[in-house]
Amino acid sequence: MNTFEKIYEAVKKIPYGKVASYGQVAALAGNPRWARVVGYALHVNPDPENIPCYRVVTKDGRVSPAFAFGGSNRQRELLEAEGVRFDGSGRVLMEQFRV
Repeated sequence: MNTFEKIYEAVKKIPYGKVASYGQVAALAGNPRWARVVGYALHVNPDPENIPCYRVVTKDGRVSPAFAFGGSNRQRELLEAEGVRFDGSGRVLMEQFRV
């Protein structure tokens, strides 16, 4: 399994209504230093229907301003549809929704 495949498998394990940070996904995929690589992998996600890349956010709960699959607000919309809540600054309430 190559690096991107390991990342995709880790992302598939993020439960409905939860999020993980890029660093968490990197660690789950086998190397905590791959956080930036996680971003690259998610940007070219070959199967958005089955690899929920929208569940990956920054360590402080920020969503991607350049979400690759539907525009800047789409990631937040998808997370809110799963019950994920945000604070007044637009960040995921990580204490409550982090895996």
